[in-house]
Amino acid sequence: MRSVDAICEVSITGPDAGWLREFTRRLVEERLVACGQHIEAIRSVYRWEGRVHDEPEARVMLHTRQSLVPEIIRVVRAEHPYDVPCVLATLIDHANPDYRAWVVESTKAPGEEA
Repeated sequence: MRSVDAICEVSITGPDAGWLREFTRRLVEERLVACGQHIEAIRSVYRWEGRVHDEPEARVMLHTRQSLVPEIIRVVRAEHPYDVPCVLATLIDHANPDYRAWVVESTKAPGEEA
């Protein structure tokens, strides 16, 4: 497998499922991701600014090329409503070869225009 074909799953959480859906749609339109799978109701328990919080959130798992993760992080940091948004990327070691090819085909090469 060439490194340009390496794919990953990027998880992003947010406070509002609607915002996260629209954000995902834009990432797909811009060919930064092939798709996003949403879980619209999760709970997050975390420490922030010295206090423990228990809040409802939404999560999306995005499928993309590993090489596009830095650009996705840049866009998230610029547009996400949180001061420190959760963005985690996990490299996919094994996948259906047809699905892997679809993810690569559906996303742009680094530096390529959408």
